[in-house]
Amino acid sequence: MLTPATITLLVALGAVILFVTEWLTVDLIAMLIIVTLVATGVVSPTEGLDGFSNGATLTVAFMFVLSAALLKTGALQLVAGGMAERFRTRPRYATLLLMLLVAVISAFINNTPVVAVFIPIVGRIAASAKINPAKLLIPLSYASILGGMCTLIGTSTNILVSGIAESNGLPGFSVFTLAPIGIALLVVGVIYLTYFGQRLLPDREAEESLAEQFALHDYLAEIVILDNQTLAGVRIMDSPIVREMDMDIIEIRRDNDRFTLPPGDFRLLAGDTLKVRCDREKIKNLKDWVKLVDHSGSVQVMGTGLERDNSSLVEMVVTPNSEFVGKTLRQVDFRRSYRAVPLAIRHREETLNEQLYELPLLAGDVILAEVKSHYLTELQKIEQRQDSPFILLSSDALGDFNRNRFYFVLATIIGLVTLATTGILPISIAALMGVCMLVLGRTLSMQEAYEAIDWRIVFLLAGALSLGKAMSNSGLDEDIAGILTGTVAGWGPFALIAALYLTTNLLTELMSNNATAALLAPVAIAAAAQLGIDPQPLLVTVAIAASASFMTPVGYQTNAMVYGAGRYKFLDFTRVGTPLNLICWGLTSLLVPLLFGL
Repeated sequence: MLTPATITLLVALGAVILFVTEWLTVDLIAMLIIVTLVATGVVSPTEGLDGFSNGATLTVAFMFVLSAALLKTGALQLVAGGMAERFRTRPRYATLLLMLLVAVISAFINNTPVVAVFIPIVGRIAASAKINPAKLLIPLSYASILGGMCTLIGTSTNILVSGIAESNGLPGFSVFTLAPIGIALLVVGVIYLTYFGQRLLPDREAEESLAEQFALHDYLAEIVILDNQTLAGVRIMDSPIVREMDMDIIEIRRDNDRFTLPPGDFRLLAGDTLKVRCDREKIKNLKDWVKLVDHSGSVQVMGTGLERDNSSLVEMVVTPNSEFVGKTLRQVDFRRSYRAVPLAIRHREETLNEQLYELPLLAGDVILAEVKSHYLTELQKIEQRQDSPFILLSSDALGDFNRNRFYFVLATIIGLVTLATTGILPISIAALMGVCMLVLGRTLSMQEAYEAIDWRIVFLLAGALSLGKAMSNSGLDEDIAGILTGTVAGWGPFALIAALYLTTNLLTELMSNNATAALLAPVAIAAAAQLGIDPQPLLVTVAIAASASFMTPVGYQTNAMVYGAGRYKFLDFTRVGTPLNLICWGLTSLLVPLLFGL
């Protein structure tokens, strides 16, 4: 019979495999963790579900709302939008300024929406200043990560580690417990990225058009349905054009009427003229049973000016909390919901032009779609929603700056930080008070507040806390701590911090930073108990190392977001991020023992 420690270890290993392979979404993995641990008796039902009511989970949820309120004021867009001129005149100085701006903002609100706001802005700045956006997007992501390390509320990982400490009867972090280490890493990291990292970033020549970037070879063609053709009376979804030829019907002309992006249940009639997008091979196959007129006008021509026949090409980046993640375009009813025709998908390092409706999407994937110009405004409105599933790289819809709303939100955030820092209220209650103030002040509606919360992260935190509890209940944390302390025995506190940091950091490059923190925080507490030392320095190390994911595009949400947008290769992150990881490892190993008295 398996022992509780063995069961917990198997669950943890299974979770690591699922996180790395991305076979399932993170929230589903978290639910499976809870169900498995409760079903096997490692944790009780109450302990399994305690993560949903844990102060750390609730604080993270409330901080999503506060972040959304600040973004809604338009302040970030206004500040960032005014930086283009600086990039034209002093690009290195402007890059430094951009990173510091993003880092400071990310220290106090969730960094994922911050990066989401800045990605299209950086794209426009790069185009205006004639800079390759690949030179800016990785620094943008890394700066947001470094900024999040500086405070308790900068990232959900810090809040989670603090919550695990409190659930074990230990004092949690104050708002600025991490600041001495975080600020030091931020300063050194920004200097590295500005003067050395820039040389390691790719400097590939930009293609002339979106069509060339996505290697499009499609053609616009017209199909005229004749009286004797089997297409007459058939629904679009049942027609050979869609089912067998995998073509996209852009428009149907019937007498004097035009039907743009018709739905799948639309019935074709004799005399209809269908405008379709397909390749030459499919055009040849069609000639046996329809009268075909090949206009021989390719998407490449349209892409040069981004418009033709009243249409536009748009790039849509899938966000980490998107409903698209793990689903296909067919499952989200992409054409009907967004009135857009997908032409290609940049999926990790691949550019796909076929079977687009069958590909499960990942965060950071870029969808190239064609949309009628009068529907582009509707897409921009969707992008402005708190729960938008995508970012438009070419979007100009920055929103209006509301000065009064900005000051109110800023005062609310300063107030909650003050209340939490002085110990008047726990951070969870202070954050909840902030949410109440924003709703009562009509800065956000309750519906917008609910939409602002990334429920995947909430479920992930609940599952992570359940796994952490299982490690404590089963004694697995003590077993791993014994191995860790035995390995560095006699080498002093610097070696202990270095070993703990390295273990945490290597794991966080492969899977969720929150899951990594949940695994290693109990180990840090157990190691401190075995050595008879204060656990806080070890917990600080876990929090910093779990967030410092620079070597891969999959270890942190913001890295995944810029992966497709910057057209990076996997090794670009490894080349730029590895030196930064080593810098953070060495600096943390040196500073934690000195600053926390180990």
